[in-house]
Amino acid sequence: MYTNSGSLSSLIASILYSLVVTMDDSIISEPLVSFAPPRNFTTTLKSDLKETFFPDDPFQFKNEKPARRVTKALQYFVPILEWLPKYNFRLLRYDILAGITITSLAIPQGISYAKLAEIPPIIGLYSSFVPPLIYAVFGSSKYLAVGTVAACSLLLSATIADVASPVDNPALYLQLIFTSTLITGIFQTALGFLRLGILVDFLSHSTITGFMGGTATIICLQQLKGFFGLKHFTTKTDVISVMHAIVKNRKEWKWESAVVGIAFLCFLQITRYVKKKKPKLFWVSAMAPMVTVIVGCVFAYFAHAEDHGIQIVGHLKKGINPSSIHLLNFDSKYLPTVMKAGIVTGLVALAEGIAIGRSFAILKNEQVDGNKEMVAFGLMNIVGSCTSCYLTTGPFSKTAVNFNAGCKTAMSNIVMAICMGLTLLFLAPLFSYTPLVALSAIIMSAMFGLINYEEAYHLFKVDKFDFVICMAAFFGVSFISMDVGIMLSVGLGLIRALLYVARPATCKLGKVPNSIIYRDLEQYPGSTNIPGILVLQLGSPIYFANCTYIRERILRWIREEQAISESKGDIVEHVLLDLTGVTAIDTTGIETLIEVRRTLQANHIKMAIINPRIKVMEKMITSKFIDTIGKKHVFLSIDAAIEACRFSLHKSKQDDDSP
Repeated sequence: MYTNSGSLSSLIASILYSLVVTMDDSIISEPLVSFAPPRNFTTTLKSDLKETFFPDDPFQFKNEKPARRVTKALQYFVPILEWLPKYNFRLLRYDILAGITITSLAIPQGISYAKLAEIPPIIGLYSSFVPPLIYAVFGSSKYLAVGTVAACSLLLSATIADVASPVDNPALYLQLIFTSTLITGIFQTALGFLRLGILVDFLSHSTITGFMGGTATIICLQQLKGFFGLKHFTTKTDVISVMHAIVKNRKEWKWESAVVGIAFLCFLQITRYVKKKKPKLFWVSAMAPMVTVIVGCVFAYFAHAEDHGIQIVGHLKKGINPSSIHLLNFDSKYLPTVMKAGIVTGLVALAEGIAIGRSFAILKNEQVDGNKEMVAFGLMNIVGSCTSCYLTTGPFSKTAVNFNAGCKTAMSNIVMAICMGLTLLFLAPLFSYTPLVALSAIIMSAMFGLINYEEAYHLFKVDKFDFVICMAAFFGVSFISMDVGIMLSVGLGLIRALLYVARPATCKLGKVPNSIIYRDLEQYPGSTNIPGILVLQLGSPIYFANCTYIRERILRWIREEQAISESKGDIVEHVLLDLTGVTAIDTTGIETLIEVRRTLQANHIKMAIINPRIKVMEKMITSKFIDTIGKKHVFLSIDAAIEACRFSLHKSKQDDDSP
């Protein structure tokens, strides 16, 4: 209640307010509150669509002259037209060095991940020739290095193998791999053009961390087939099936293969340790896979490794990518599986590639356009599927090497493609003697870096629910299947998002001492209540899904405040709802506010609202809610509302005291 200890300025403000209100009730209490007529449907729809699909306002050049507008549009959709005219020899020196360095990594990785996908090794090399050229034209990241990735390779293999065996029917299997890559490309391009990058956002950081960790675990276990030189193995990917297959086929174990594999793995891990301790020696780790392949080839050739149970890659033919358009298979019998493989791997590849591109761009205080990246990834997979390539994206290891090698532009991808083209034309057969155990060691070494224990522990400390989401992906991928694991994790993430919508944050505000600021009393316990006035803040859109909760929560706040006030001899006479954080409201939400006001009136409590946003205000005006509550009960700021309520309380006390 208002007391004589109130400041003189507050009393003057209250008197002025009363004069305004008594002159004309139609004059609003706070002159700055806007009650402009609601915008028409076309305007609001245009605004909503822009914020949904074009939050980055990509068409900033629309007010330029026609010629300039065309140039800017081309540069926006084809980024190479923006940076290539400014390109010079100084930049080229860095990009050539980076391009050659990542080629040395692309060759062993290409062969290794093709083996993981159960396709001919040469396909892995093809996939580092054409796609990088496409990305260099349409990609927006300077540092992303294009190539195949282990997770998507295994996911493709696990999905396609359900309808076509890579052993019994390799021709059909390869056809479906190319077709799923085409589906991936179309899906990714459509997402980019339709500005639907929001779908990728459902793959949260915790989901990706768990998925990558689980994938790395099962990939490492699968490499034991190569380590032990096994000829028979399971087509399943879960940990139990893999371990059962290893134990079941223990009679096929070859100790020679295991010794060679352990030696290569130790060498690779030592180089990674050197890189970790001395980052400037990153090239030692970058060159290690290529050294492993070369040493393995020499060893296999002179030691006649096949005679000792050490399997090799086999024949690799010369020549650049042949056309694979005629191999695309759209048979209705296989199409559902192909669609599933293409869409799931497409989402995973987008999430990984965009996240990696952004991570390295941030280090240079630069930005990466997610929608442009989707289009670039999509186009390179569409073209790749027609030129004997399978799914490609931006692998972390190759991108890290590209960044550390000092690349300046996407030209490093072009240099890599040229080097890979020369390799395919002249050097491919030399890699025919590559031991499979060497490839297993390369894959296993790369996978160790994807099991991020520190990040999982960080999630556990910071947010337990994020940790649960991460573990759902990890254990789902490891013990059930990759698609089930990722769906479990995404499902938990969606449940969490729905909980945020259904149970929005609300808080009681108090005045921070020696200021005019009002903050959450729980966060700032030193803040003070205003006697007779309850200030509540709603922090999310008010929709049908959370209306019941909001109504019950407001009434509970009032009951609690009344209990406290009555113990002090006061009563709650005013409830102020701060709607600053409410970005939208639907008709159910408005009806809820009307119900709350009706309940408060029955208890002789007045309700006012503070700072409704433009969309909320428009809905309130259109629905006549403003007419119902009265314009004089709408305020621009908490301070203005408090002063008005104080005057009302003071006047009420005077009326009660008068004879």
